[in-house]
Amino acid sequence: MSIIDPRTGNPMTADPVASNNAPTSGERPSVTREEVIIELNAGNIQQVLEASMQVPVLMDCWAPWCEPCKNLMPVLEKLAVEYAGAFLLATLDVEANPEIAGQLGVRSVPDVKLISQGGLVDSFQGALPEKEVREWLNRYFPAPSDAPPSPEEQAEEALSTGDAAGAREIYQTLIGQYPEHYAYQIGLAKALVAEGRGDEARSVLDNLPPEERDAAPARGVRASIEFSEQALSTEEIAALGDRTDSEAQYQRALRQVADGQYDAGLEALLALMKQDRAYNDDAARKTLLQVFDALGADHPLTVTYRRKLFALLY
Repeated sequence: MSIIDPRTGNPMTADPVASNNAPTSGERPSVTREEVIIELNAGNIQQVLEASMQVPVLMDCWAPWCEPCKNLMPVLEKLAVEYAGAFLLATLDVEANPEIAGQLGVRSVPDVKLISQGGLVDSFQGALPEKEVREWLNRYFPAPSDAPPSPEEQAEEALSTGDAAGAREIYQTLIGQYPEHYAYQIGLAKALVAEGRGDEARSVLDNLPPEERDAAPARGVRASIEFSEQALSTEEIAALGDRTDSEAQYQRALRQVADGQYDAGLEALLALMKQDRAYNDDAARKTLLQVFDALGADHPLTVTYRRKLFALLY
């Protein structure tokens, strides 16, 4: 369901070019917190519902005793200002306003409802991390062009640029806020592997629930730990000199994979398969499959090299 912007009569969509008249992120003026955030109560509920005829209202239903609510509210407040008036944020203390909570059908908190034209458009329950809240909002509103990176994006950028310690600190903060969002614990394990702290990474993974511990993301990190432990050191690789035998080729490829040079490592493993399929009980193929696990099924390199492996085998 699209939200109709009464100011233009056009549907609000995640695609700012879907309508020439729809408000775009670049046209949004800056706003203050007071302009876009209101505390909902019995005295203003009717006015807020009427306001939703003019601009969508995001209702954050929370309670003082709810720890997840305390994590979610700052995220919603930050985004309300960042989206600069695309929606109003109305916060409702359900403990102080049980009748309103009952009328809204709130059964647990946090409960976030998107209201437009006086009616419910969508909702979500639970303290979603910032990245997921942004994705949810972007179904209905164009994302601000100058939106700062989310903590998750900052952590991913830190890892990709070699700042494993920075990534670890971000994931540790996120885990403190969202202890049951297990993707952050897997991210922490990745950062620990990048820091050379494989035992700590393995401990993090061992403490995941069984369904998370045995899923592909965690298996991938375990594969990364194994690469790091099995690979020769940089000095040992240098000591191989000009050797071109299968063992030397395999060790160089394994070192590349352990260092995150996946493209080069995968290419070297594939070349070794072509040259010496029997080497070390088919070690090159088995390692290729481990790398695919580490990268994930949807990673472009996995897709590309799985196709190349299939072509080589069949």
